[in-house]
Amino acid sequence: MIKSLVTGGAGFIGSHLVDKLLANGHEVVAIDNFFSGGKRNIEHNLDNKNFTFKKIDIREKNQINELSNDFDYVFHLAGIADIVPSIENPVDYFDTNVKGTLNLLEFSRTNNLKKFLYAASSSCYGLAKNFPTKETDSISPEYPYALTKYLGEEMVKHWGYCYKMPVNSLRLFNVYGPRSRTSGAYGAVFGVFLSQKINNKPFTIVGDGKQTRDFTFVTDVASAFYEVATSDVINEIFNIGSGSTYSINQLIDLLGGEKVFIPRRPGEPDCTFADTSKIKKLINWTPRVSFVDGVKVMLDNIDLWKDAPLWDEKSIEKATKSWFEYKS
Repeated sequence: MIKSLVTGGAGFIGSHLVDKLLANGHEVVAIDNFFSGGKRNIEHNLDNKNFTFKKIDIREKNQINELSNDFDYVFHLAGIADIVPSIENPVDYFDTNVKGTLNLLEFSRTNNLKKFLYAASSSCYGLAKNFPTKETDSISPEYPYALTKYLGEEMVKHWGYCYKMPVNSLRLFNVYGPRSRTSGAYGAVFGVFLSQKINNKPFTIVGDGKQTRDFTFVTDVASAFYEVATSDVINEIFNIGSGSTYSINQLIDLLGGEKVFIPRRPGEPDCTFADTSKIKKLINWTPRVSFVDGVKVMLDNIDLWKDAPLWDEKSIEKATKSWFEYKS
């Protein structure tokens, strides 16, 4: 049986990837420290004889080295996100997203792996100038989070080059779907909006709402990881996006509700839009979930956000204070 390790396996994307791998006959070991993931994301798999969960922090090399070294695939999705916390606590981001990635690469280097897959971020493009954005476009991280994710990718590429490890990196664009985080810092737009909708509060729209995002449904992302992993293609970087880009105002129209506008923030792109021609050509992967259908799934599962933080103009202003201070 094919054996796969998923770091961040109790997280948003990681748990969906676990589902995908199990459905395709893999034996899966998932590790997570529950910083942003949760047991509820994996509890439906706990009785599966092909699934094992271990609470492990990727910053702790000794914990990682306690794992067996017989994995066919390593999917490295563990990490910490969000802009403001990365501005305020950059060391935490380097410890997890850079040092943690180094620990996984060194562990994997001693394995006879078929493939090492890294979850990179489209935030590496910063304020992109070309749309749709290609993998060869300029890199310009705006915040410590983006920088640490890009440094992780650079290490993955280098380990592939120097140690002849079979690696691939997937730059993810604006992933959304069930199991996305419902607690913690001010962050992803869907979590903010769904909590506001549950509580019959107006949606807090940054700027004029005309900015667009390449919203990509999580099961499509999980499929991309699987298809890239099981392909013969190695040492390549791939954009993973929906094939289009959608305005915040379009999202609000689908969610339905009143709006309130808050100030634009420095360093935020007007548009994110992935050029996915490379992965479609080399892997024959294409997204399947439309934006309309994806938003419907979110609304059908809106109760998952009933305990999520409720943000309003004042609390957002307070939470994003550092954002303006460091970039003004």
